[in-house]
Order: sequence, then C-alpha cells, then structure tokens
Amino acid sequence: MINAVALPVTEESQVGEARRIAVALAAEVGFNETDRGKVAIVTTEAAKNAVKHAREGELLLQTLNTEAGYSMEIVALDRGPGMANLGQCLRDGFSTAGTPGTGLGAIKRLSSFFDIHSVPKLGTALLMRLEPTQNRLEASQNSNYLEFGVVSLPKAGEQICGDSWAAENHLDKNLILVADGLGYGVLAQEASQAAVRVFRENAKLAPKAILEKAHPALKNTRGAAAAIALIDRSQQKVCFAGVGNISGVVVTDNNSRSMVSYNGTAGHMMPKVAEFVYPWSPQSLLIMHSDGLAAQWNLNRYPGLTARHPALIAAVLYRDFKRTRDDMTVVVAKVRQPA
Repeated sequence: MINAVALPVTEESQVGEARRIAVALAAEVGFNETDRGKVAIVTTEAAKNAVKHAREGELLLQTLNTEAGYSMEIVALDRGPGMANLGQCLRDGFSTAGTPGTGLGAIKRLSSFFDIHSVPKLGTALLMRLEPTQNRLEASQNSNYLEFGVVSLPKAGEQICGDSWAAENHLDKNLILVADGLGYGVLAQEASQAAVRVFRENAKLAPKAILEKAHPALKNTRGAAAAIALIDRSQQKVCFAGVGNISGVVVTDNNSRSMVSYNGTAGHMMPKVAEFVYPWSPQSLLIMHSDGLAAQWNLNRYPGLTARHPALIAAVLYRDFKRTRDDMTVVVAKVRQPA
C-alpha cells in the first residue's frame, strides 16, 4: 500500500472531488486512460449511491502493491438502511430512489473484484478492486494463500499516519506486524517505520526475538507499541508477542480469543516480552489493530461478515469503531478459500 485517503460523501458536491482524487491515485501507479475511466465511473457511482440512499457516507481510497503489480481499492461505507435483498439490489433496473437503477450493476461489472456486506438498519459496505489492464491478475487457487484487508489512516486533521504495518509470507507461515508510534505525525511515523525495518530484516526469527531486536533499534525514536503474529498453517497455531496497546484477536466459528500483550514501549521501556500460542484453523480470522480502533467490537453483530473479504471486514470495523482522536490501523487476515 502506498497511499490511502478517507473522504466523506454526504452531499452531491463531494462526488466530483472523490472522483478526482481516485483518478489521481490511479494515475500515480500507472493506470492508463481507459483504466482511469473505469476508476472514475466506479468511484462516481459508489459516491452517488451513498448520497442518495444512505447517511454518513464515506469512501476509502487506497492503492495496493501486490506481486502482480499495483491495483486500486475503493471501499464505500454508510450507516444507511441497509439492503434486505442483495440479489435484487444488484440487478440492473432496481431502484428505491427513482433512478435508472444501474449503479451497483455497473460497479460490479467494471471491478476486477467486488464484494458487499449489508445489514438492515446498520448500513452497507462495498468493496471494489480494479487492476490495470496489463496486470492480468489471476486469483490464487491455493487454499493456503493468506489474504489481507487493511485500513490505516491518520487521526482527523493530520496528513501522516503514525501507525505502520507489514507482512512477510513464507511457504506455510505468515508473519504480521502492527506498530503504533507514540503520538502522531512525522515523529510517530519514524518510530513505527523503524519497527517495520527491523521486522523485515529479521523475518526468519520468532515474534519475541524480533521485538527484542526492535527495542534497541528504536532507542533514538519516540518509541512504539508493537505486536507480531506468526501464523503457522502447518502446525495450525498462532504465535503472538506484543508490547503496548496493539490488540490481537483470533476469531474461529464466531468465537473470539484475545491475545496477550505486555505493557511497555519498544525503544523506551520494555521490561518484559513473552510469546503466547493460540489455535488456528483454515476458517480462522486474525485481527490486529492499534488503539485508534475501540476494542469493544464483536463480529457476531454482523451476520455473514466473517465470510466476506478481509478488506470488507476491516472497513466495517473502521466504520463503526474508529476513534477520530488517534491514528488508526486494523489488519484482517484469513486463508483464501478455493473458488
């Protein structure tokens, strides 16, 4: 991920601005004119839907850097009435607002990947991913492939996020870091990015050992809360170590198990760090987040959400539990099921 922005879409005048920013992001990562046109249409239709049918609409725009190249992710969130019949709403010609009813259908057709979750009276979340024509992305059929969804944004009014995250993927293991630099702004980002560098340089080590190397490496920074999860799919377990206010949760079959972090700050005062082991299955979700996301979330409130793409899960948690007075990062990981 190289860029991310959250935009309110509560009135018609904000639709054009959302389209302009989305097209500019797509151009920065090499989308040609035709592909930028698709981004413009999808962004416009998603924003218009939020304005016409919902309240508290918001678009999350970000560019992603994958093995196949750059792609564009657009997430539309609202707290509107929701959709009781998703299949009906996706059909061309269906409308509850007197419009031609082609918006959702057009969005789905133009997107390389599309997902949706809606709960009556809670709201709707749409996920759209678009790739440049030259990418020729093909979905992995490997059931061991881990896919991620991430929302990482600065506190309201800031341009730079002091949180960082990273992942290292191996044959049957996935290592994930979330770091929250103290405070916010440039100095907080420097601290969390220092944690990322140590993480990448020592990705063959266990979580506890990486944090122990991060502590002296962050001495000249503000310091950071940090947590690392190692998903070992062959052993069906998660090894977790953390210091500070990074939350980690494993969700399996609607049951959530919180993982243990010790008090402390990497780079300043880290009196103790330990590694804990938790069960994992191909149906499990891993959710890690900084304290910019309130911890009282419960996925059981959202029927069917755990089956959706991790990016959609992360976005719904952001919508309903973000704290605007702090940087916020939430990472969701799950095993992609075969098509």
